[in-house]
Amino acid sequence: MLSYIKKAMGDKQEKGLKKYYKIIEEINSLEGQFTQLSDQELKHKTVQFKEALAEGKTIFDIQAEAFATVREASRRVLGMRHYDVQMIGGLVLTEGNIAEMPTGEGKTLVASLPSYLRALEGKGVHVITVNDYLAKRDCELVGPVHTFLGLTIGLNIAGIDYEKKKKAYNADITYGVGTEFGFDHLRDNTVIDLAQRVQRPYHFAIIDEIDSVLIDEAKTPLIIAGKSGVSYNLHQLCAQIVKGFVKDEDYHFDEETKATGFTEQGIEKIEKGFGIDNLYDVEHQTLYHYMIQALRAHVMFQKDVDYIVKDDEIVLVDAFTGRTMEGRTLSNGLHQALEAKESVPITEENKTQASITIQNYFRLYPTLSGMTGTAKTEEKEFQQVYAMNVIQIPTNRPILRIDESDQIYETVDEKYKAVTKEVIRVHQTGQPILIGTTSIRQSETIAQSLQDAGLSFQLLNAKSVEQEVELISKAGTKGQITIATNMAGRGTDIKLGDGVENLGGLFVLGTERHESRRIDNQLKGRAGRQGDKGRSQFFISLEDDMFVRFAHEEVTKLRKNLHKDSTGLIQSKKIADFVDKVQRICEGSNYGIREYNLKLDNVINEQRGVIYELRNRILTDESILTLLTPMISSTVHYYVKGYCSPEILPEDWDLNALATDLTKVIGESISLDMKGIAEIQNVQEQVEEATQNYLNLIKEVMEEEKPLDSFLRTTVLQIADKEWIKHIENMERLKEGIGMRSYSQEDPMRQYQREGLELFSTSYQEIEYYMAEALCQATAALRAEK
Repeated sequence: MLSYIKKAMGDKQEKGLKKYYKIIEEINSLEGQFTQLSDQELKHKTVQFKEALAEGKTIFDIQAEAFATVREASRRVLGMRHYDVQMIGGLVLTEGNIAEMPTGEGKTLVASLPSYLRALEGKGVHVITVNDYLAKRDCELVGPVHTFLGLTIGLNIAGIDYEKKKKAYNADITYGVGTEFGFDHLRDNTVIDLAQRVQRPYHFAIIDEIDSVLIDEAKTPLIIAGKSGVSYNLHQLCAQIVKGFVKDEDYHFDEETKATGFTEQGIEKIEKGFGIDNLYDVEHQTLYHYMIQALRAHVMFQKDVDYIVKDDEIVLVDAFTGRTMEGRTLSNGLHQALEAKESVPITEENKTQASITIQNYFRLYPTLSGMTGTAKTEEKEFQQVYAMNVIQIPTNRPILRIDESDQIYETVDEKYKAVTKEVIRVHQTGQPILIGTTSIRQSETIAQSLQDAGLSFQLLNAKSVEQEVELISKAGTKGQITIATNMAGRGTDIKLGDGVENLGGLFVLGTERHESRRIDNQLKGRAGRQGDKGRSQFFISLEDDMFVRFAHEEVTKLRKNLHKDSTGLIQSKKIADFVDKVQRICEGSNYGIREYNLKLDNVINEQRGVIYELRNRILTDESILTLLTPMISSTVHYYVKGYCSPEILPEDWDLNALATDLTKVIGESISLDMKGIAEIQNVQEQVEEATQNYLNLIKEVMEEEKPLDSFLRTTVLQIADKEWIKHIENMERLKEGIGMRSYSQEDPMRQYQREGLELFSTSYQEIEYYMAEALCQATAALRAEK
């Protein structure tokens, strides 16, 4: 097998894999010995490995023997023996890199190797999938191998109760969906008792379909929200006003970056509509926010592309998978703006209480790894954001799929006619066809065209997702026509039916170039699995969304001198090269947006870390007074600096007002001696003495009143949470405003970073003040009772 691998890979790739060959040879040399072991002897290997690690050996010292153990256990339990290429994939994952392996190469079995090895460290391994079905499937398939070897397995999916979640996370290996792990992280950082937490410290994760999770969903924030109680009428009024707005006259919208905002004329119309003088006044901040959300709903979201209306509700559609996201809503009033746009009942608005992006959640893991069939085109992003390399793993059998050249047409109508004609031609041979589309709307247009031609087919889009696995698994049956959006059925193999191999295997027909070569490659990869025959071809038009967004002017010029046949087919290498160029521009633009959003999110991510660490200390410090003492000192110092500014003459300092405010946080009525005070140091000395007296008193009270500690922990947690929620909202408003500043001479990113830091400093000062005040009030009440 190793000799085949070396021949199959090019020089550059072969060089990258060379370091793994020696380890594979070592694993293979152990196979004969391991097949002779009894079940009990094989199981005992787990105990031996744990003892070796406890004695100081590393996972890399025991790696070869551990992999050989899993291979033999898998052979006995599942009747499946790992191929050498799967072993290489496992080695890549162990190091914290990405193994690029085409569809059908057995990635689930690959994950069984590093998950076992890293679980031996006793810190937990998370195996991440893109949906509950795959998490359950992988857990049930590979779990028996690990339980045979003495490890515990857990399944973490949405809806399970606290006890099951806790048990799942305490297992050696935990399977689940990435978003659920992220939500559990947020929930763990809103608890008021340590016992309510379910997660352990992060250690090692394997992400299946890693490009889908870390690239396609990178912009999607995970949000825990509560109700905000904003007027429904405001959403309806804003939607009504925006409906009559004209692009470039009342608002601007960049098709490429999706940036949008009002023109001066648009602002004037809003002010006139609401009878106000200045939309930018502080008192109209909420109105401005909801007008912006109404505009975004109007121009950025398309029905049957980005969402569907189902049972009088807005149901979001995942742009990359084509699946509906049941239960998922947009935050900050945007979901309500969509409801107002479609004239469906407006739900109560959610107010963000905790949030984190997928990117920043997975960066919490010390070691992250992943598998996918398509990652090489995004290797630069994986390296820069996650410090992960993409290693292409050779296939177990040569790929026989034929990827035909694109068929390029001038208009969408010409393209659809050509697609229908090609489907009719291929269908007559009995060869199964999988038609990949980019939206619900497009899938239904093609479905109607095929229906008019008298063809039978299976339609799989967000409206029929319940049958996803079943429909996709049948797509390789002789004579079958399947229409599917984007990544439908990802993770489900399409096996060829009887006689299909002789017909050329599965024919994959793409109806539009996606915004990334990676997504195109994923669609192509549905054909030709495990050495099967297969064919792929894309039918595209110059009116497709990618050209409208990224090359509208160039296309307008090109259309003046096109050479095409009677069907509208353009046969020109220049045009084919142009298509590739536009797709790369699109990739660069999307990467730039993700990079920009990550920089924005990094600002609040650092702040989130500070708040979560504060919450952690509140829950874990031996005495709450240990945490509050420096906060009291900080608050006192802040007041002294404010009242005794060096810009004001000492005789003009309002020391009486200072003393009054200090009473709220140190509880003692202090009098400041005005005589001889010429500098702030004199004031500080008097205040520090009063503060120390207060702290000594508090310490005595806390020692006498033990229940006070628990009461204060709960109180200050509520203060931290309340102020953090307010701060999140302020940061969202700031981010909105930053988008508008991109049209001025200011650097919006630098502005956001600076003003975000100022907002957080103010917010943290308020947290310290309210916590100091809470302590003062609680102890004063106790002293008053005595």
